[in-house]
Amino acid sequence: MTFDHEPGRYFLTDEHGKLIAEVTYQEIDDGQNFVIDHTFVDPVLRGQGVAGQLVRAVVDEARTAGKKIEPLCTFARHEFAKRPEYADVLRPHPAE
Repeated sequence: MTFDHEPGRYFLTDEHGKLIAEVTYQEIDDGQNFVIDHTFVDPVLRGQGVAGQLVRAVVDEARTAGKKIEPLCTFARHEFAKRPEYADVLRPHPAE
């Protein structure tokens, strides 16, 4: 599936222009890393792995740009937890 992209957002619209899938992310750490803060998939697409593909798009961008990701939204946290192959782009938490 090919998503539209603009800074901070990968998304998909239907033939009428209605938003049907989206992941949003922002730069953090003075532009050095990303935070994924939102994922959305319309019920017409649920169960097809679209949300995972959206997160993967951000992961691929982070790898290309040499950035790490802080997965804040619930779905992104879940994806990072179940996909050890994303460990290379997971932003480490500083010791508290």
